Amino acid sequence: MTAAARGWDRLNLFGKALVIIVPIFVVVTFTAILAAILVLPIVVDVAAANLPIVRFFVAVTAILLVTIPTAFIVGYLELKVLAFMQTRIGPDRTSPFGSLQAVFHGFKMLIKEDFLPTRADAIVFTWAPVVVFLASIMTFLVVPFAPGFYGQDMNIGLLYVFAVGGLTVVGLLMGGWSSFNKYSLLGGLRSAAQMVSYEIPLTLSVVGLILLAGSMSLVTLVEQQSGSFLDWYVLQQPLGALIFAVAATAEANRAPFDLTEADSEIVAGFATEYSGMRFGFFYFAEYVNVFIISALFVTFFLGGWTAPFDWPWPVSGDINLGQLGVGLLLAALAIPLIGTLLFAAPFAVSRRRMPLWQALVIGFLLFNVVAVIVISLWAFISFEWVVGLFWFMGKTYTLVFTFIWLRGTLPRVRIDQLMGFAWKWLLPVALINLFATAAALVVVGK
Repeated sequence: MTAAARGWDRLNLFGKALVIIVPIFVVVTFTAILAAILVLPIVVDVAAANLPIVRFFVAVTAILLVTIPTAFIVGYLELKVLAFMQTRIGPDRTSPFGSLQAVFHGFKMLIKEDFLPTRADAIVFTWAPVVVFLASIMTFLVVPFAPGFYGQDMNIGLLYVFAVGGLTVVGLLMGGWSSFNKYSLLGGLRSAAQMVSYEIPLTLSVVGLILLAGSMSLVTLVEQQSGSFLDWYVLQQPLGALIFAVAATAEANRAPFDLTEADSEIVAGFATEYSGMRFGFFYFAEYVNVFIISALFVTFFLGGWTAPFDWPWPVSGDINLGQLGVGLLLAALAIPLIGTLLFAAPFAVSRRRMPLWQALVIGFLLFNVVAVIVISLWAFISFEWVVGLFWFMGKTYTLVFTFIWLRGTLPRVRIDQLMGFAWKWLLPVALINLFATAAALVVVGK
C-alpha cells in the first residue's frame, strides 16, 4: 500500500470530504475569476446601455433578498433582548448564542399544515397575507439607506410611503372577513379601526417636515439634515417626532398597542384561522414593519445616513483595481492560502495531538474573520455610502431595540383607551404642531 493510500485511510469522514472539496473550491474560484475577467466587459457594456432596466431589477432583487433576513434578525433580537430583560438566557441551543432560532421558526412554519377553513373564501384568504407582506416590503423602495443607496428617489416619496402603508388595513380586513369566523371578523375590524385612527396623526406629524424641507422626497429630507446632530429635525420638530413615534408604534402593532393580534389572548384577532406559511407572511410582515418604522423615523427626524458630527480626518483608501490586472487574480488565490497557513501554524505547532486538517480549518476561519474586518475598514474609509450605511443601520437598530424594550416593559392598553388616545390627544396635538410650524415659518419669513 502506498503512502498516499495509507494517509487516505487514516483520515476520518470529515477529513476525506475536506481533501476533496478544497481542490474543487480552488479550481472553481480560479475559473470564476478568469470567466469574470473575460466576460465582465461585455456584461458591463450591455448593462450600461440598459441602465434603467438594470437598476429596476437590482432594486427589486435587493429588496426581496433583504426583507426575510431583516425579519429573522429583528425576531432574534426580540428573543434575546426580552430574555435579557427577564433575566433569562433565551435561545442558545440551535446555534452559537441561538443566532439561528428565528430561522428555524421560519422553517417550522414552512413544514406546518396549510389549513383552509371550511366555507372560507379561498382566494381572498390566500391573498390577504400577501397584501400585508407586500405593503411592508414595497416601502423599502424609497427608503434611502445611504448616498445613492436606495431603490427610487421619488419627489412624492413621503406620499408613497403612507399610500403603500395604508394597504395593510386592506389585507387585515381581507384576512378577517375571508376566514368565515366571527372572531376573526371582529379582530379584523378592530385592527382596521386602530390603524385608520392612528394613520391620521401619523400623517399630520410629518407635514411639518414638508414645510421645513419644501419637498416630499426622502432623499431631500436627509440632505436637509446634513451637518451635525444640531441640524436634525428631531430638534426642530420634537412634538412631531413624539407624535410619529407613538402613532408608528400603533401602526406597527407593537406593544403597548398590539391589540391587532393580542397574542396572549385566546383568540388571536384576524389571524385566528391562519396556519403554515400563510401565517408566516403575517409573522414576517410584523417584524419587517418594526424595521421600516425605525428606518422611517431615522430618515425623518434623525438625519438618515448622516453622521452626528463631522469626521475630523480626511482619509482616502481608493485603489485602482483596473491597474492591478493579473496581480489581483494571483492575490485572490495566494492571499487566502498564505493567510490560512499563517493562522494555522500556531495551532499545528503548539498542539501536536491536533490533526493537521483541524489546524487548517481553524486557520481558514480566523483568516476569514480578519479579512472581513480589514475589508470592512477599507470600505469604510474609501466609500461614502459605506459610512452612510453604517450610521443608518446603527440608528435604525437602536430604535428596533427601543421597540423591543417597550414590549418588555409596558402592559397592553384597552381598546377604548387606544381609540380615545388617538382621537382626543394625538390628533389635536398633531394639528397644533402643524399650525405652530406654519406660524413659525411665516414669522421668520422663510
